[in-house]
Amino acid sequence: METLTNAPVLARFGYAVSDPTRARILLALASAPAYPADLADSLGVSRQSMSNHLSCLRGCGLVAAMPDGRRSRYELADARLGHAIKDLIGVVLAVDPECCAPDGDCRA
Repeated sequence: METLTNAPVLARFGYAVSDPTRARILLALASAPAYPADLADSLGVSRQSMSNHLSCLRGCGLVAAMPDGRRSRYELADARLGHAIKDLIGVVLAVDPECCAPDGDCRA
């Protein structure tokens, strides 16, 4: 396991939220811990897809699996992530449509 700080943390976070499903998972977990099956149902994705996304988020160090009997419950790896996510969703951006595509890709 490797520990990251500063810019690498932002890069990992940016990669994680670059996928809309992973962003929605993080938003859900910012509200409360959840089981993968419940997340899959509430977000309308397959359980296999949810498993893949949670694996990515675990690898990025953003979520942690907590054993709960025969199941695992997922939560944000650090409570500060929840605060940061809630702060970020309140940000309003003024974007130049000639520069950035709706998916965030820059056309510069």
